[in-house]
Amino acid sequence: MKTDNLLVIGMLLAGSLFTSCAQKSPYNNEDFQIKAAQVTHEIDLGVTVWELAVSGTAGATLPTAVGQLDGAPVLGYVFPTSLQTTDVGFNETEGIVALALTSHPDFDDTPLWDENNDAIFNNDGIIWHPHWVVLTEDKRVTGGLSVKQFKKADETVVLPPTNPGMPMYMDSPGYPVLTKNSIIKVVVPDYRINNRTDFKYDGVTAFMKVNTSVDDMPMLGVYEVFSVASGDLSLPYTVK
Repeated sequence: MKTDNLLVIGMLLAGSLFTSCAQKSPYNNEDFQIKAAQVTHEIDLGVTVWELAVSGTAGATLPTAVGQLDGAPVLGYVFPTSLQTTDVGFNETEGIVALALTSHPDFDDTPLWDENNDAIFNNDGIIWHPHWVVLTEDKRVTGGLSVKQFKKADETVVLPPTNPGMPMYMDSPGYPVLTKNSIIKVVVPDYRINNRTDFKYDGVTAFMKVNTSVDDMPMLGVYEVFSVASGDLSLPYTVK
């Protein structure tokens, strides 16, 4: 993504962070106040370990189900990165590649994975799980960002085979997510990010919402930003 576009999105996030605090969201608590962000390359294992530390208990706050897909709440611990879209299996396209750890009780978008290990593959959306997404500026939502969409007939779009089948730049890669005390972490094999370990990143916590009823609103938009590790989405952190 071009630097000027990144700065614009950073300004939008900073503004939405102030607005979110003023709204006093029921989800805006210490479980989403970021204290530190870290990505560590474990050379011997060929993986990177991505971690966010928060003031409260990571992953303890879960969304309240609304009973349908339209309007379904999504909570996320998100790592915006400088990775290219092609590094994670998408076609080349503009936007911020982000690894989002999400929970949403109203639907399951990881059809290949059984996160709660009950032999049912479509009932565990509430369990924290990862998605690769491409984020773009979107002034239609108060958080200033949404997951990039495309028309189903667009033959130029390339998604990884693990994608959930939605018309968005989203993948369900199935990496293990762990929560313990103040830390949420995810383990990503090197080969799943084109063996890149030179990227920059940031940390964001946010409230998102699904839309399937209003045509001129995003399918998955960011409505509140709770915390930004750097304060301005400048992606200042490097892999250790």
